[in-house]
Amino acid sequence: MTGDALQIAKTTQIGPFDTGRLAYGCWRFAGSTAAEAAQKVHAALEIGANLVDTAAIYGFGAEGFGAAEEVLGAVYRAEKDLRARTVLVTKAGIHPPVPYDSRASNLIASCEGSLARLGADTIDVFLIHRPDLLASFEEVADALTHLRQTGKIREAGVSNFTHTQIRALQSKLDFPLVASQPEFSPLAIDPLEDGTLDIAQELNLAVMAWSPLGGGRLTAAHQPEAGTQEARVLTVLEGIATRESVGVDHVALAWVLAHPSNLIALIGTQNVARIKDSAKVFDVRLSRQDWYDVLIAARGKTMP
Repeated sequence: MTGDALQIAKTTQIGPFDTGRLAYGCWRFAGSTAAEAAQKVHAALEIGANLVDTAAIYGFGAEGFGAAEEVLGAVYRAEKDLRARTVLVTKAGIHPPVPYDSRASNLIASCEGSLARLGADTIDVFLIHRPDLLASFEEVADALTHLRQTGKIREAGVSNFTHTQIRALQSKLDFPLVASQPEFSPLAIDPLEDGTLDIAQELNLAVMAWSPLGGGRLTAAHQPEAGTQEARVLTVLEGIATRESVGVDHVALAWVLAHPSNLIALIGTQNVARIKDSAKVFDVRLSRQDWYDVLIAARGKTMP
């Protein structure tokens, strides 16, 4: 490695909350027992991943919303002190088959449903899951304001919003949004150039990167087709991983966290050992050259 290593802190803040730079995503909790889910949450806490992320839509099926939240709620009910040890994030607004509904009444009802399923008094960070193009920013802001004033949420943010949508919503609020949740990985690099990470720095938003391992494609187990973006990126990641004596997944996570925006990487593995192993991300020493080499591989062309 040439040059100074990029600094990757282990902790950060999302609004007033202290969190780890790794967070645990509970989108696959539906079908788990409370005991199984508790093992995963405790493994996440063991590596400092104290932010747990879920959504009303996770586990959606014949019985409707909230299957994943129900499981997390059962974990909280079984261990009374656990809720206070986590920063709880949930989301609303995806409403099959419409597909999106961010009318104020729906956001408020969704939040209340989440609180009941989670057995919680308040949501720490409540996100609009995807933008509803038929809901005005003023109406969404009214819902978030009501939820915050009534203590049902402490802070608010967005997921999968463009930078202009974020700015438009913020313009209707008299309190700051604290988070944005885009897809971001060495295989999903649009946030670097479409304004997503720029607006996050402008407005001091924490950025919770979902699918930072490209949906499992940035792991040693994945065998991509030669000549594809995945193959190019994995080749570079593998070289760094060999040098650093870690896995390609650790290098991919380090690449995400090395960006100067306030990045938090959401991991979603259901394997307790792999949750704990994710902490090796903080052993990775990435140089500026390493970071750009990964980006060039992702782009498929040199930087301008």
